[in-house]
Amino acid sequence: MPILKVARLGHPVLRQVAPPVRPETIREVEIQRLIDDMIETMREYEGVGVAAPQVHVSKQIAVIEAVGNRRYPDAPDIPLTVLINLEVTPLAPDLEDDWEGCLSLIDFRGQTPRYQQVRAKALDREGRPVEFVATGFHARVLQHERDHLLGKLFIDRMPSLETLSYLSEYSRYWSR
Repeated sequence: MPILKVARLGHPVLRQVAPPVRPETIREVEIQRLIDDMIETMREYEGVGVAAPQVHVSKQIAVIEAVGNRRYPDAPDIPLTVLINLEVTPLAPDLEDDWEGCLSLIDFRGQTPRYQQVRAKALDREGRPVEFVATGFHARVLQHERDHLLGKLFIDRMPSLETLSYLSEYSRYWSR
């Protein structure tokens, strides 16, 4: 399985709304190969999620996983999850600021407000419906990946760019 090239800030694919995947095509070899390649790419770059637009494919597919991740050592475990045509609905009005990063802005972190509890609805890699409630970091990751499917980046959610930091400076001054 090849490691895919990650689109970086400025590439037009990151600003496009990805079209949904037709459910009858989910089990096709092309989609299954893309999912496998996305998983390998996410793991290679130590991400906790990657969306298809981030690997130059405008489709509503995202994969997430956080198990022993060095980039997010304090993150709770999130099992490998494939989410196709992901919908995310806030379950409480409260937003909380926390640091986010992105494989498409690999060297940056910034304080980004997100809902703390959401309901996720999607199809899995077999085309079966999945629905669950996520809180905290898990909810943040889901919202982050959903944004990629809508042509948005975490910096678009930041009310101010004052905390936008290179990772090395974040580690030195902010992460204590």
